[in-house]
Amino acid sequence: MAPQVFGTQSPIVPSHHALFLLCAILVFLSSNTMVFTSAQASNRSESDRQALLCFKSGISLDPASVLRSWRNDSLDFCSWRGVTCSMALPVRVVSIQFRSSWLTGTLSRCIAGLSSLKNMELPSNQFSGRIPDKIGELRSLQALNLEGNNLAGNIPLSLGASASLSYVNLANNSLTGAIPDSLSNSSSLSEIILSRNRLHGVISANLFNSSKLRLVDLQFNILRGAIPHFQKMGALQFLGLTGNSLSGTVPASLGNVSSLRSLLLAQNNLGGSIPETLGNLVNLALLDMGQNMLSGKIPLTVWNLSNLFLLRLSMNKLSGEIPSTVGNLAQLSELYLHGNELSGAIPANIGQCQRLLLLDLSFNHLDGSIPVELLNISSLALGLDLSNNNLAGLIPPQIGNLINLGLLRVSNNKLSGELPSALGLCVTLVSLDMEGNMFSGIIPQSFSALKGIQQIDLSWNNLTGQVPQFFGNFSSLNYIDISYNKFEGPIPTGGIFGNITAVSLQGNTGLCETAAAIFGLPICPTTSATKRKINTRLLLIIGPPVTIALFSFLCVAVTVMKGSKTQPTENFKETMKRVSYGDILKATNWFSLVNRISSSHTASVYIGRFEFETDLVAIKVFHLNEQGSRNSFFTECEVLKHTRHRNLVQAITMCSTVDFEGDEFKAIVYEFMANGSLDMWIHPRVHGGSPRRLLSLGQRIRIAADVVSALDYMHNQLTPPLIHCDLKPGNVLLDYDMTSRIGDFGSAKFLSSGIGGSEGLVGVRGTIGYIAPEYGMGCKISTGGDVYGFGVLLLEMLTAMRPTGALCGNALSLHKYVDLAFPERIGEVLDPDMPFEEDPAAASLCMQKYIIPLVSIGLTCTMESPKDRPGMHDVCAKIVAIKEAFVE
Repeated sequence: MAPQVFGTQSPIVPSHHALFLLCAILVFLSSNTMVFTSAQASNRSESDRQALLCFKSGISLDPASVLRSWRNDSLDFCSWRGVTCSMALPVRVVSIQFRSSWLTGTLSRCIAGLSSLKNMELPSNQFSGRIPDKIGELRSLQALNLEGNNLAGNIPLSLGASASLSYVNLANNSLTGAIPDSLSNSSSLSEIILSRNRLHGVISANLFNSSKLRLVDLQFNILRGAIPHFQKMGALQFLGLTGNSLSGTVPASLGNVSSLRSLLLAQNNLGGSIPETLGNLVNLALLDMGQNMLSGKIPLTVWNLSNLFLLRLSMNKLSGEIPSTVGNLAQLSELYLHGNELSGAIPANIGQCQRLLLLDLSFNHLDGSIPVELLNISSLALGLDLSNNNLAGLIPPQIGNLINLGLLRVSNNKLSGELPSALGLCVTLVSLDMEGNMFSGIIPQSFSALKGIQQIDLSWNNLTGQVPQFFGNFSSLNYIDISYNKFEGPIPTGGIFGNITAVSLQGNTGLCETAAAIFGLPICPTTSATKRKINTRLLLIIGPPVTIALFSFLCVAVTVMKGSKTQPTENFKETMKRVSYGDILKATNWFSLVNRISSSHTASVYIGRFEFETDLVAIKVFHLNEQGSRNSFFTECEVLKHTRHRNLVQAITMCSTVDFEGDEFKAIVYEFMANGSLDMWIHPRVHGGSPRRLLSLGQRIRIAADVVSALDYMHNQLTPPLIHCDLKPGNVLLDYDMTSRIGDFGSAKFLSSGIGGSEGLVGVRGTIGYIAPEYGMGCKISTGGDVYGFGVLLLEMLTAMRPTGALCGNALSLHKYVDLAFPERIGEVLDPDMPFEEDPAAASLCMQKYIIPLVSIGLTCTMESPKDRPGMHDVCAKIVAIKEAFVE
């Protein structure tokens, strides 16, 4: 039995061994596969790390040390600053983001090694050279933002090859060549922004076949040819082609794009008539076709675009009349029709445009009178220009309704009658041009209320009487022309009348001077002795009663004042007006680009007006999705809570809530500064300003005194001291009478951790050229940093040179550039547009008494070592002394 049993079991034993052997082989193979897969993943991650390090090798300058964590010995590249990795394994780089980080260098071809990269944001840096061709190999790329660098060369031909690419922004560079077909043919693109480059060639018709395209911005290039025809595009909202060399006509097929909200075709060579199909664009808010060669009548359909916020058809060859249906544009804020061949009367229905901020109808053939209804638009603030037409009759007294008006031009018409006294109610007027009419009578005494006015032109009229003495008291006035009238008697002696180059008096034969004849006029006859006796006797008679009455009044006033008790200051928040997100949305016209004054990394500032209010306001809306924006909001609130000074921008209210989609929303509402920023005045051409918008030496001295007064208050009168940390001309704002106010405290720090600040350098921000050099070496925040920034601002205000501009040559800094010319050749580096004394002796005296001391202060404040800089109290004392000497 035994052998039999043994014989039956023997074949089963080998089958168990075979099964065991098979399992072992499978485990071995599985283990090897896992090791191989892991090795592959590790290799891909390591290749990403090496690609990042290679990208870093192309950076030649990193002043903010944003790449400090990108070290060769650091393996955890996902923790490197600016790098975002995927959540799933294997770990891959999906995003690189460095916005406004001051990086200088070239974009390395190694970037193509990041094969999983979806988002590449490097805007507002100093990258130069070409965009690597290899960037087109990033098949996962969804968003590319290289805006605001110094990139040159062609756009890579394969850039649009990625099927997932939806956003491309290469604006504000020096790119050349044509727009690649891969971008024009891309079916995934939703936004393409290539503005302010040197791109040429024609615009491909394929670009406007995409159903996903929402925004196309090709402005300010050298594109030529015709605008292609449009298919039905359901998504396109913004089309910007301004500032090219496009020709042909405006395609009627644009009417198919009913989703358009902004259509910008200005500054091209477009001809023909405006197509009536534009009336189909019912959502249109911005329509700009100015500076072309358009002709014919403006289609009636355009006047039915009830959502229009801005309409600019200026500098064309348009004819016909302005129809009464202009009143349909109830949302219109700015209307530019100047430089055409329009005729007929200004329709009374224009008074229905109750949201108008600016109206320019100059240089046409309009006739009739100025309609009263136009002067009932109290919102008019930015300007009313009716000059160079054939308007006749009187200026209605309703002109006094325009209490927010900053600019009024009615020159070169056929207007007559007396100057309306109601004009004195327009107290925010900055510029008044009424020359070349038939006005008569005297200048009303009410004009003495126009204390913020800067330019007055009343020449070539029939005005009589004396030139009012109050003109000599206007501290902001920098130009006055009253020539070719019938004025007589003595001219004022103070203020602007001490500057012969800023005053024009010729053609008034009855004028005379009471002092030295600097204008070449005859000396006024002296008062007779008899008249002096009469005046003396009259004074003796009426003097005592008037003195007694005044003394009695003062006694009563003192008694009343002693009886009153000083009320405590109200709580900061309790004094603020409450506004909602909806209020701000309406005030800014749904955050319209036209309302936007400026924009930065952390916030955008909009001009607006709240419903049922007459005053303009500036609304700062914070970009809460951007790093540091929330901190900027809270910092500004803390600063506003603890500061009160006439030269600091004051807040009206704040808004901290959620928007209609439930997202967090924060904004601060400020007083509107009618004269913009100091940067706009120092560099008017950069901001598209008029060449006549110039700062006199006296204005520059007053601005410097205002700024230094505010800084002295912040550094020496607040406890703890407050450091601004980002002082520059763009952050110095000017109100209607050119008083300076420091704004934008988003980077500010209190020199104590007790009030929302820190003594350390953590989180300090600033602007290249104005930030103190010691901050770049890790030194703590100090008042010396603001002293340095003020010194740069002062030198820039005197020279009109930016601290980062090419004009500084090899001197590397504005300080060194000015120092090389100081003091013997300082005139060579001063602002050539600054009005100056023509008399050599007066010019030399001005140089020695005012300019050289100011430059000396600027140079001392910008010394490299903070120990060599003066304190702000000393700087304030010196500049105030210069200001007082100048006024005397």
